Amino acid sequence: MKVFISADMEGISGVVDATQTRMEEKEYERARKLMTGEVNAAIEGTLAAGATEIVVNDSHGSMRNILIEELNPLAELITGSPKPLSMMQGIGPGYDACFFIGYHAQAGASPSILDHTYYGRVVYQATINGRVLGETGINAALAGYFSVPVALVTGDRELCEEARAIIDDIETVVVKEACGRLAAKCLPPERARALIREAAQRALSRNHAPFVIAPPYTLVLEVLNTALADMAELLPEARRTGPRRLEYVADDYLTLYKAFRTMIALAGTLM
Repeated sequence: MKVFISADMEGISGVVDATQTRMEEKEYERARKLMTGEVNAAIEGTLAAGATEIVVNDSHGSMRNILIEELNPLAELITGSPKPLSMMQGIGPGYDACFFIGYHAQAGASPSILDHTYYGRVVYQATINGRVLGETGINAALAGYFSVPVALVTGDRELCEEARAIIDDIETVVVKEACGRLAAKCLPPERARALIREAAQRALSRNHAPFVIAPPYTLVLEVLNTALADMAELLPEARRTGPRRLEYVADDYLTLYKAFRTMIALAGTLM
């Protein structure tokens, strides 16, 4: 059994502020240890379920957060940035399941810790075929493109509810309850890891259906200001449909995903 794990940081228990997620800040080293611990818990659960190959993709910020020297040696780590598939680098045909560890809710979710969608200083909202999606939905659809189901998601309660609204049979682990955007009631690491370990094993004990969005695909990207939209519009096939809104149409989801990332990257050059 082959399992892919995409790991973010904002959804890790104990992480409640952006300063904890940036490597130049003093609390970052604590946060990356907490992140590595929850990833290891997921790995332990997959091994207990019989997994023979586990690939972990570091999916936060610089994507150089997980401490490889503390990672379970039976897993492999994809680290560094930029990567062609960003948070989903390494996904492809042949995986039996995919986990999202330490994920956060989409931009505008409340109460939720550090809610955003891919690039918080650029994206206001992303919609695919009329449905508002955050990183969980966008990434789950990319896994589904390769016929890989997302079996487990961990993060705060709002994130877990968002995931269940998209994928009916998904396992979720709530590691913290947001009191606002920058405060939460958090499980101690030992308890959070125990729940993740158990859920990972449980998730692999049954079959899950991939999350698939039927083509053709229409992406509507709304950014925070018109200057960002000016830059995103430089992608030749992007169409400006409003002062801060762009549309991109494709028949292939991987193409749409790359276009989404390209528009964000172009807009991000202003930040």
